[in-house]
Amino acid sequence: MTAAVMQPYLFPYIGYWQLIEAVDVFVIFDDVNYINKGYINRNNILVNGQKQTFTLELSGASQNKLINEIEIGGNRAKLLKTVEMAYKKAPFFDAFFPLVEKILMQDETNLAKFIGYSLAIISDYMGIKTQFVYSSDIEKDNTLKAQEKIIDIVKRIGATRYINAIGGQELYSKERFSAEGITLNFLQTHLQEYKQFKNDFIPYLSIIDVIMFNDPETLKSMLKKQELI
Repeated sequence: MTAAVMQPYLFPYIGYWQLIEAVDVFVIFDDVNYINKGYINRNNILVNGQKQTFTLELSGASQNKLINEIEIGGNRAKLLKTVEMAYKKAPFFDAFFPLVEKILMQDETNLAKFIGYSLAIISDYMGIKTQFVYSSDIEKDNTLKAQEKIIDIVKRIGATRYINAIGGQELYSKERFSAEGITLNFLQTHLQEYKQFKNDFIPYLSIIDVIMFNDPETLKSMLKKQELI
Protein backbone atom coordinates (compact mmCIF):
# COMPACT_ATOMS: atom_id res chain seq x y z
CA MET A 1 0.00 0.00 0.00
CA THR A 2 1.17 3.49 -0.87
CA ALA A 3 0.61 6.53 1.34
CA ALA A 4 1.19 10.27 1.51
CA VAL A 5 0.96 12.60 4.49
CA MET A 6 0.25 16.28 3.85
CA GLN A 7 -1.21 19.26 5.67
CA PRO A 8 -4.67 20.21 4.39
CA TYR A 9 -4.52 23.03 1.84
CA LEU A 10 -7.37 25.14 0.49
CA PHE A 11 -8.05 24.39 -3.19
CA PRO A 12 -4.37 23.45 -3.77
CA TYR A 13 -2.55 23.47 -7.11
CA ILE A 14 -2.43 20.47 -9.48
CA GLY A 15 0.72 18.94 -7.94
CA TYR A 16 -1.12 18.31 -4.66
CA TRP A 17 -3.80 16.39 -6.57
CA GLN A 18 -1.16 14.40 -8.43
CA LEU A 19 0.12 13.29 -5.04
CA ILE A 20 -3.38 12.33 -3.89
CA GLU A 21 -3.97 10.38 -7.10
CA ALA A 22 -0.62 8.56 -6.83
CA VAL A 23 -1.34 6.91 -3.46
CA ASP A 24 -3.84 4.48 -1.96
CA VAL A 25 -4.22 6.39 1.32
CA PHE A 26 -3.80 10.14 1.74
CA VAL A 27 -3.31 11.18 5.36
CA ILE A 28 -4.59 14.68 6.10
CA PHE A 29 -1.99 15.93 8.60
CA ASP A 30 -4.35 17.87 10.84
CA ASP A 31 -2.75 17.50 14.30
CA VAL A 32 0.32 19.63 13.57
CA ASN A 33 0.72 23.35 14.17
CA TYR A 34 -0.98 25.82 11.88
CA ILE A 35 1.42 27.89 9.75
CA ASN A 36 0.72 31.58 9.18
CA LYS A 37 0.78 32.82 5.58
CA GLY A 38 0.98 29.31 4.15
CA TYR A 39 -1.48 27.60 1.84
CA ILE A 40 -3.66 26.03 4.52
CA ASN A 41 -6.33 28.70 4.16
CA ARG A 42 -5.38 30.60 1.03
CA ASN A 43 -4.46 30.15 -2.62
CA ASN A 44 -4.27 32.00 -5.93
CA ILE A 45 -6.80 32.40 -8.72
CA LEU A 46 -6.97 34.35 -11.96
CA VAL A 47 -8.70 37.73 -11.69
CA ASN A 48 -8.74 40.00 -14.74
CA GLY A 49 -5.72 38.24 -16.18
CA GLN A 50 -3.64 38.54 -13.02
CA LYS A 51 -2.77 36.17 -10.18
CA GLN A 52 -4.70 37.16 -7.08
CA THR A 53 -4.62 35.62 -3.61
CA PHE A 54 -7.87 34.66 -1.93
CA THR A 55 -7.89 33.90 1.78
CA LEU A 56 -10.39 32.05 3.93
CA GLU A 57 -10.82 34.00 7.15
CA LEU A 58 -10.05 32.11 10.34
CA SER A 59 -11.14 32.60 13.94
CA GLY A 60 -8.36 32.70 16.51
CA ALA A 61 -5.70 31.28 14.21
CA SER A 62 -2.28 30.90 15.81
CA GLN A 63 0.93 29.00 15.15
CA ASN A 64 0.55 27.78 18.73
CA LYS A 65 -2.60 25.89 17.75
CA LEU A 66 -3.01 22.66 15.82
CA ILE A 67 -4.75 22.90 12.45
CA ASN A 68 -7.71 20.91 13.79
CA GLU A 69 -8.14 23.36 16.68
CA ILE A 70 -8.94 26.30 14.41
CA GLU A 71 -12.36 27.46 13.22
CA ILE A 72 -13.08 29.24 9.96
CA GLY A 73 -14.35 32.81 9.80
CA GLY A 74 -17.16 34.52 7.96
CA ASN A 75 -16.02 35.52 4.48
CA ARG A 76 -17.09 32.39 2.58
CA ALA A 77 -19.90 34.11 0.68
CA LYS A 78 -17.49 36.85 -0.38
CA LEU A 79 -14.97 34.24 -1.64
CA LEU A 80 -17.72 32.49 -3.56
CA LYS A 81 -18.69 35.75 -5.25
CA THR A 82 -15.03 36.40 -6.13
CA VAL A 83 -14.77 32.99 -7.81
CA GLU A 84 -18.05 33.54 -9.65
CA MET A 85 -17.01 36.92 -11.02
CA ALA A 86 -13.56 35.66 -12.00
CA TYR A 87 -14.68 32.52 -13.84
CA LYS A 88 -18.30 32.96 -14.95
CA LYS A 89 -17.15 33.02 -18.59
CA ALA A 90 -14.82 30.02 -18.24
CA PRO A 91 -15.78 26.97 -20.33
CA PHE A 92 -16.46 24.64 -17.39
CA PHE A 93 -17.93 27.16 -14.97
CA ASP A 94 -21.42 25.64 -15.09
CA ALA A 95 -20.07 22.18 -14.29
CA PHE A 96 -17.74 23.11 -11.45
CA PHE A 97 -19.06 26.26 -9.78
CA PRO A 98 -21.90 24.40 -7.98
CA LEU A 99 -19.24 22.26 -6.28
CA VAL A 100 -17.25 25.33 -5.24
CA GLU A 101 -20.48 26.68 -3.76
CA LYS A 102 -21.16 23.37 -1.99
CA ILE A 103 -17.67 23.43 -0.50
CA LEU A 104 -17.56 27.06 0.61
CA MET A 105 -21.11 27.11 2.00
CA GLN A 106 -20.94 23.79 3.89
CA ASP A 107 -22.02 23.76 7.55
CA GLU A 108 -18.64 22.52 8.84
CA THR A 109 -16.62 25.23 10.63
CA ASN A 110 -13.58 23.23 11.77
CA LEU A 111 -10.71 24.18 9.45
CA ALA A 112 -9.29 20.67 9.02
CA LYS A 113 -12.67 19.04 8.41
CA PHE A 114 -13.74 21.91 6.13
CA ILE A 115 -10.73 21.37 3.88
CA GLY A 116 -10.98 17.58 4.15
CA TYR A 117 -14.52 17.80 2.79
CA SER A 118 -13.30 19.92 -0.11
CA LEU A 119 -10.58 17.41 -0.95
CA ALA A 120 -13.13 14.60 -1.09
CA ILE A 121 -15.58 16.57 -3.24
CA ILE A 122 -12.98 17.64 -5.80
CA SER A 123 -11.33 14.21 -5.87
CA ASP A 124 -14.68 12.69 -6.76
CA TYR A 125 -15.14 15.23 -9.57
CA MET A 126 -11.69 14.38 -10.93
CA GLY A 127 -12.23 10.62 -10.70
CA ILE A 128 -9.68 10.08 -7.92
CA LYS A 129 -10.47 7.03 -5.75
CA THR A 130 -7.91 7.59 -2.98
CA GLN A 131 -8.94 6.99 0.65
CA PHE A 132 -8.62 9.96 3.02
CA VAL A 133 -7.65 9.57 6.68
CA TYR A 134 -7.06 12.26 9.31
CA SER A 135 -3.78 11.90 11.19
CA SER A 136 -5.59 12.81 14.41
CA ASP A 137 -7.62 9.60 14.03
CA ILE A 138 -4.48 7.43 13.90
CA GLU A 139 -3.15 6.07 17.19
CA LYS A 140 0.53 7.00 17.10
CA ASP A 141 3.51 8.27 19.09
CA ASN A 142 2.93 12.03 19.26
CA THR A 143 6.33 12.63 20.89
CA LEU A 144 8.08 11.90 17.61
CA LYS A 145 9.19 14.72 15.32
CA ALA A 146 9.93 15.31 11.64
CA GLN A 147 10.52 12.20 9.52
CA GLU A 148 10.29 9.88 12.53
CA LYS A 149 6.68 10.99 12.99
CA ILE A 150 5.92 10.33 9.32
CA ILE A 151 7.53 6.89 9.47
CA ASP A 152 5.43 6.04 12.51
CA ILE A 153 2.22 7.08 10.75
CA VAL A 154 3.08 5.15 7.58
CA LYS A 155 3.88 2.00 9.53
CA ARG A 156 0.71 2.21 11.60
CA ILE A 157 -1.54 2.35 8.55
CA GLY A 158 0.33 -0.58 7.01
CA ALA A 159 1.86 1.18 4.01
CA THR A 160 5.15 0.02 2.48
CA ARG A 161 5.69 2.97 0.12
CA TYR A 162 5.62 6.65 1.04
CA ILE A 163 5.41 9.42 -1.56
CA ASN A 164 6.17 13.01 -0.66
CA ALA A 165 6.13 16.23 -2.63
CA ILE A 166 9.47 17.06 -4.24
CA GLY A 167 10.15 19.75 -1.66
CA GLY A 168 10.69 17.07 0.97
CA GLN A 169 13.99 15.89 -0.49
CA GLU A 170 15.91 17.91 2.09
CA LEU A 171 13.77 16.61 4.95
CA TYR A 172 13.49 12.88 4.39
CA SER A 173 16.13 10.16 3.95
CA LYS A 174 15.49 7.21 1.65
CA GLU A 175 17.96 5.19 3.73
CA ARG A 176 16.08 5.92 6.98
CA PHE A 177 12.74 4.93 5.47
CA SER A 178 14.27 1.83 3.90
CA ALA A 179 15.58 0.76 7.31
CA GLU A 180 11.94 0.64 8.41
CA GLY A 181 10.85 -1.37 5.38
CA ILE A 182 9.38 1.63 3.56
CA THR A 183 10.22 2.75 0.02
CA LEU A 184 10.44 6.54 -0.19
CA ASN A 185 9.75 8.45 -3.41
CA PHE A 186 9.34 12.11 -4.25
CA LEU A 187 6.78 13.34 -6.76
CA GLN A 188 7.99 15.78 -9.39
CA THR A 189 5.20 17.72 -11.11
CA HIS A 190 5.36 18.50 -14.83
CA LEU A 191 2.94 21.32 -15.48
CA GLN A 192 0.74 21.25 -18.56
CA GLU A 193 -0.13 24.63 -19.99
CA TYR A 194 -3.76 25.34 -20.83
CA LYS A 195 -5.74 28.25 -22.22
CA GLN A 196 -6.81 30.82 -19.60
CA PHE A 197 -9.18 33.06 -21.52
CA LYS A 198 -6.91 35.12 -23.81
CA ASN A 199 -4.12 35.60 -21.29
CA ASP A 200 -0.55 34.41 -21.20
CA PHE A 201 -0.44 31.23 -19.13
CA ILE A 202 0.01 31.76 -15.39
CA PRO A 203 1.14 28.53 -13.67
CA TYR A 204 0.71 27.21 -10.12
CA LEU A 205 -2.77 28.60 -9.59
CA SER A 206 -5.45 26.92 -7.49
CA ILE A 207 -7.17 23.78 -8.76
CA ILE A 208 -10.19 26.04 -9.22
CA ASP A 209 -8.43 27.63 -12.19
CA VAL A 210 -7.36 24.28 -13.65
CA ILE A 211 -10.85 22.77 -13.49
CA MET A 212 -12.62 25.87 -14.79
CA PHE A 213 -10.65 25.67 -18.04
CA ASN A 214 -10.28 21.91 -18.65
CA ASP A 215 -12.59 18.99 -19.41
CA PRO A 216 -12.50 15.81 -17.29
CA GLU A 217 -10.33 13.87 -19.75
CA THR A 218 -7.71 16.63 -19.81
CA LEU A 219 -7.76 16.71 -16.01
CA LYS A 220 -7.00 12.97 -15.94
CA SER A 221 -4.10 13.57 -18.33
CA MET A 222 -2.76 16.35 -16.10
CA LEU A 223 -2.81 14.09 -13.05
CA LYS A 224 -0.44 11.71 -14.85
CA LYS A 225 2.09 14.39 -15.79
CA GLN A 226 4.43 13.62 -12.93
CA GLU A 227 7.34 11.34 -12.15
CA LEU A 228 8.52 9.60 -9.02
CA ILE A 229 12.13 10.17 -8.00
